Amino acid sequence: MPTFKRAFLVLLALLPLLVPAMVVAQEPAPQVQAQPAQIANPIADANDKLDKARKHLADLRKQIDAAREDEPKLAELKLKVEQLGRSALDASVSTRQRFNDIKARLDELGPPPAEGQPAESELIKQERANLAEERAAINTVTGNAEALSIEATQLANQVTEMRRTLFTETLLERTSVTPTVLEEALAAGEREGADLKRTVGGWLRFVWSFKRESLLAAVSLSLVIGLVLYSGGHRLAGPLIQRNKTIDKPHYITRLMIAFWSITIPTFAVGAFAFVCYSLLYSFNVLRPDIAPMVSSLFAVCVGLYFVSALSRAVLAPKRPEWRLVSVSNEGARKLERSIFAMAFANALDYFLGGVSVALGSAVVLTVAKSMIASIVIGLILIWISFIRPMLREGEDPSSAGRPWPRALSMLLMLTGFGLIGMATIGYVGLARFVATQIVVTGAILVTMYIGILSGRAIGVQGAFARTYLGQRLAERYHLNDIAMDQAGLAASLGIYMIVLFLGVPGILLQWGFQIGDIESWAYQLFTEINIGSISISIVGILAGLVLFALGLVVTRWFQRWLDGTVMVRSHVDPGVRNSVRTAIGYAGVGLAGLIGISAAGIDLSSLALVAGALSLGIGFGLQNIVSNFVSGLILLAERPFKVGDWVVAGTTEGYVKRISVRATEIETFQRQTIIVPNSVLINGTVGNWTHRNKLGRIEVPVSVYSGNDPRKVADLLLEVAASQPVLRNPEPSVVFVNFSSSTLDFELRAFVADVSNAGSVKTELRTALLERLRAEEIPLSGPAAATVPVTIDAQSAELVAALIDTAKTSLPVAAPPVQRLKPKNVEEGADETG
Repeated sequence: MPTFKRAFLVLLALLPLLVPAMVVAQEPAPQVQAQPAQIANPIADANDKLDKARKHLADLRKQIDAAREDEPKLAELKLKVEQLGRSALDASVSTRQRFNDIKARLDELGPPPAEGQPAESELIKQERANLAEERAAINTVTGNAEALSIEATQLANQVTEMRRTLFTETLLERTSVTPTVLEEALAAGEREGADLKRTVGGWLRFVWSFKRESLLAAVSLSLVIGLVLYSGGHRLAGPLIQRNKTIDKPHYITRLMIAFWSITIPTFAVGAFAFVCYSLLYSFNVLRPDIAPMVSSLFAVCVGLYFVSALSRAVLAPKRPEWRLVSVSNEGARKLERSIFAMAFANALDYFLGGVSVALGSAVVLTVAKSMIASIVIGLILIWISFIRPMLREGEDPSSAGRPWPRALSMLLMLTGFGLIGMATIGYVGLARFVATQIVVTGAILVTMYIGILSGRAIGVQGAFARTYLGQRLAERYHLNDIAMDQAGLAASLGIYMIVLFLGVPGILLQWGFQIGDIESWAYQLFTEINIGSISISIVGILAGLVLFALGLVVTRWFQRWLDGTVMVRSHVDPGVRNSVRTAIGYAGVGLAGLIGISAAGIDLSSLALVAGALSLGIGFGLQNIVSNFVSGLILLAERPFKVGDWVVAGTTEGYVKRISVRATEIETFQRQTIIVPNSVLINGTVGNWTHRNKLGRIEVPVSVYSGNDPRKVADLLLEVAASQPVLRNPEPSVVFVNFSSSTLDFELRAFVADVSNAGSVKTELRTALLERLRAEEIPLSGPAAATVPVTIDAQSAELVAALIDTAKTSLPVAAPPVQRLKPKNVEEGADETG
C-alpha cells in the first residue's frame, strides 16, 4: 500500500535509475570480448553458464511461490528474473565470434565435391565434419539461451500478474466494522502503547548505558553535516529560494522560479539530512532491529511533512500575498495552508503508527482501525475545505473577504470527503486509505510538477532568462550577449523539465504501488532497449555515441591547433601548406569521430547499404554539382594550384584567396568584396596566379616624350632613374622603344619587383621619379606651343564679330568662356588688336 516511506524513497531512487542500467548495459561487452582470448572452449563455457542460470531460475521460481503475499519481495524477485533472462542471452553472445570464424572457414573450404568429381582429402573432410559439428553445437547453445530467456520472461510476466492481483485484492478487501472489532482494536492499542513504551524505554536505557559514545558520535556528525547542508545550501541556492523583500511586485516568472526551487532544493536537503542521520545511527550500531523501522518511518514522516508544508507555503504564501501564485484572499490562504498541513499530518501519523505496529507485531485490527480514523479525518478536512471562501475577483485586494469556491469544485471536494468517510465506514478501509494518500502525496507531487513545468516554460521564453537572478549573474560573470542568454534560457528550461520528470514520475509511481525494482527495470529498458518494429534503440548507446563524437571533435580541434601553431610554425611551413594540412586533418578527424560515434551508438553500418544505394542514385541525378565541387575541393587541397593568400585571377574575379573548403573557395577582391567561387569552376576554368611559385613580378611604366628629343638619351635617363628605385637588379630593368610619331616618342620601362603585391606603390614611386628627372633635364613631354599670329580687321568687321558673339552668348545653352570684345583700330596707326 502506498505510504510516506515511498515518498522518502523517491529522493533515494534517482541514482539507481541510471547507474544500474548503464552498468548492466556495459558489463556484457567486455566479457564477450575477453572470452575468446581467455577461454579455450567458449561452447562449454556457455553451456556451463546456461546450466547455472537454469538452476538459478528454478530457485527463483520457488522463492516467488513462497512470497505470493509479499509485494515488495515479488518486485525484487521480478528484477532478478529479468536480469537472469538477459544474462542467458549474453551467454550465447560469447559464441558468436567462434560461429563467424566457422562460417568463414567453411566458405573457404567451399561445398563438398559433387558426385563424379574428385574426392577431397581425408584431412579436409575431417575438418569440415568437425566444423559442422561445432556449428551445430553453437546453434544448440543459442537455442537453449533463447528458450531460457523466454522462460524467464514468462515468469516475470507471471510475477507482474500476481502483484496486480495482490494490489487489487488489498484495495478492495472489505473489513467488518462492528463494535466488537472496535473493542478489539482499542484493546490492541492499549497493548501496543505499553509495548512501545517498554521497547523504546529499554532501548534508550541500553544506548545511554552501553552505546553512549556511538550515539554522541552519530548525533555530532549528523549535526555537522546538517550545518554544512544548511550553510552551503544558503550560500549556493539562497538567491534561488529566498524572496526579496525589496521587490513590491515580483514578476510572474520570478514567483514561479522561487516557488519551484524553494520546494525542491530544501526538500532534497532535508531528505539527504534524514538519510545521513539514519545511516550514521545504523553504522554506529545504535539502532536495534526492532527500533530501526520506527526510526526510518519517523524520518520519512518528517521529510514528507516538510515537503507538503514547503509546497503550501510556496503556492499560497500566506504572509506575502505579492508572492502568491494563486488568486486567493489572505484569510483563505491561511485556512488552506492549515487544512493541507492537517491532512498531511493525519496521513503521516497513520503511516508512522502503522510502522510502529509492524515493528512491534501488533494485531492487524489495530492497523485497520488507525487507517479508518485517518481516512475519516482527511474526509472531514476535505468537507471543511469545501466551505472555505478563498476566491477573489480579478484585481481585488487580497485582504478583502473572499468568495466561495466554484460550485463544481466545492461539490467535488465535498463528495470526495463524504466518499472517504463512507468507504471507511462500510469496511473498505484499504481503498479509502489509498485514496486519501493519493490526495495528499500524489496531489502534492503533481502540483510541484505543474509549477516546475510552468517555470520551465516561462524561463524558455525569449528574453525571460535574462530577467532572473541566475541569468543576471551569468551575464555579469561571463559577459554574455542576448543571443547567448536566450540559448542559456533554453538549456535551463530543458534542465527544469528533466528535473521535474526524474523527480516527479518515480514519486508518483511509488505512490501507486510500484516498487523501486520496477522503476529500475523500466529505466533499464528505456535506456537500453527501445524496440520499434525490428529496430532496437539504446538511449545509453546514443548518448555514449554523442559523447564520443564530441570528444573526437575536441581532440581533432586540439590536434589541429597544436600541429599548426607548434610544429608547422616552428618548421616555417608555407601558410598555404599549413591551411591544406589543417583542413585535411579536420575532415579526417570529423569523419573518424563520426564513425566511432555511430559504432558506439550501436548502429549497424551494413544496414545502411540500401540507403547508400538510394543516395548514390540521387547523387547521380540531383547532387552531381555538389559532388563535383567536393571532389574539386579535394583536388585543390591535394594539388595546391593556389593557396590561401595567393593573388589569383579567375575570369572577371581578381583578388586574394582567403579560404579553401571542399565545396567552394573564398576570394577577397581589392574592393574588400568576398566572392564565393565553386571549386569545379576553378578546376575546369583558367586561373591566373600571380604568386604561385614565387612573388616575383614585372612592372611596365609607359613614357611618351616630344619627338624632338634624343631617343638614346631618354632611354639612358629612364634606366638611370630605374636603378635608383626599389626594383630588382637581376633581372635588370630594361627600356623598349615602343613607337614614334611626328609628335611623340613612346617608351616602356620594364623592371622586376620581389613582391608583386607591392607593384602599385613601386609604380607610383617610379613615375614620380621619372617626371622629376625629365623636368630637371628639360626634356619636354610634348612639342612647343603654337605661335600667335596677329590679325588686323577694320572697325566695321570688329563690330560685326562683337554682335555675333553677343548673340551666341544669349542663345547657346552651354556656358562659354568670356570673349574679349574687339576694339577698332586705325590701320594708319599700325597698332593691331588680336582676339
